[in-house]
Amino acid sequence: MFLGLDLGTSSLKGLVIDDAQRVVAEASAPLSVSRPKAGWSEQAPCNWIQAAESVMDTLAKGGHLSNVKGIGLSGHMHGATLLDKSDDVLRPCILWNDTRASSEASEMDADPDWRAISGNIVFPGFTAPKLHWVAENEADVFEKTAKVLLPKDYLRLWLTGEHVAEMSDAAGTSWLDTGARDWSDALLEKSNLTRAQMPTLVEGSDVSGKLRAVLAERWGMGPVVIAGGGGDNAASAVGMGVTQVGQAFVSLGTSGVLFAANDGYQPDPETAVHTFCHALPETWHQMGVILSATDSLNWYANLVGKSAEDLTSNLGPLQAPGRAMFLPYLGGERTPLNSGNVRGGFVGLAHATDQVAATRAVLEGVTFALADSRDALAATGTSFESVYAIGGGSKSDYWLKAIATALDMPLSVPEAGDFGAAFGAARLGMMAATSSTDIATPPPVARVVEPDRAMTVAFNDAHQKYKTAAQFLKEFA
Repeated sequence: MFLGLDLGTSSLKGLVIDDAQRVVAEASAPLSVSRPKAGWSEQAPCNWIQAAESVMDTLAKGGHLSNVKGIGLSGHMHGATLLDKSDDVLRPCILWNDTRASSEASEMDADPDWRAISGNIVFPGFTAPKLHWVAENEADVFEKTAKVLLPKDYLRLWLTGEHVAEMSDAAGTSWLDTGARDWSDALLEKSNLTRAQMPTLVEGSDVSGKLRAVLAERWGMGPVVIAGGGGDNAASAVGMGVTQVGQAFVSLGTSGVLFAANDGYQPDPETAVHTFCHALPETWHQMGVILSATDSLNWYANLVGKSAEDLTSNLGPLQAPGRAMFLPYLGGERTPLNSGNVRGGFVGLAHATDQVAATRAVLEGVTFALADSRDALAATGTSFESVYAIGGGSKSDYWLKAIATALDMPLSVPEAGDFGAAFGAARLGMMAATSSTDIATPPPVARVVEPDRAMTVAFNDAHQKYKTAAQFLKEFA
């Protein structure tokens, strides 16, 4: 048996698979986000541990942990978890969708060394600009910082007692030499940090440590190795078997991602595409990232006092985009705008705009943002031949039809079951424990959502209008 632990923004999930990679058990525990100021987004790391304890206790009570030999970890990326020399947490973790460090990121990005070495724009949500913000605004915290860990790696510290990170997550800090797959001493020095303050690096399929004896005894487990794991999207790719060039997936979670696997390192920061290490050795990936996907739908659902499911369940067949348009920049945007200050908005509202029309506009806005990412990936020379659709938003047939039409590409929807980050983490745990390489198998496909060719021109035209409105909002910000 093998266990994957996925630390998400809204919950921590544990998923157990057997030797045949069949899911045999799962459990989850909720998490909440604190937003003490506009643009801020934080979580207390102690809550991650409490959630992990709840998940592990539940799985242990069901008798699902006694034969587990390997554990893989995945989690939301970019979070700044700051520890003192005793490994005590110094402040709440600054999360991936926190934009307080926008000015610091812009100042850093003006130095060409950051893009040249890391292969990426210094986005406000990345880890390094957050440390610059801490240094400028919480100097006492910065002075006490002995280790900087990413969120899932704080779970690893609790599980193993080791300070370890892996390549895919580390690539999202801005401190990694992404081509060389190693920390950059030059970039760390620019942040007034040293390699000693960084965790040791391993590949995602390597052993990063062993489960502490006290925890193994608590849950009735024998010797267990902990794999390096992966950032949430890289782990999801492993779960989907998206590990080779030409393969891709769309993820409709809190954020939205268009992820494409690469067999080499091909950065192009000017496109605002993310170029990161994959969770497997000698592989990389690129992705376009939008910060508010289902987050946009949930925001609108809360605004009108309905559930997201109620809003999307009776939309009928796909329609051409209407005059009302929504831009999903509730907390800034990455690809392709690279702006922590831009904010979303409805455009083209009229007396005839009812709740159904506004719901379609929200779904279309996220759809066009993903189309922007498709265009940005194409500008780097990255293309793909197959696309899977995963995440909570993929439950909406209307949304999937809109995305397939906007991307002009069929979307493969996996059979019922979880083939996302937790499953990919479990696969990486299996690789670390057994040296197995059988992780390229894609999940069985339940159905394929084809583009509506009759709507192609209408969606292309609406996408062009969306781009114009997006540029206006960016300039207005």
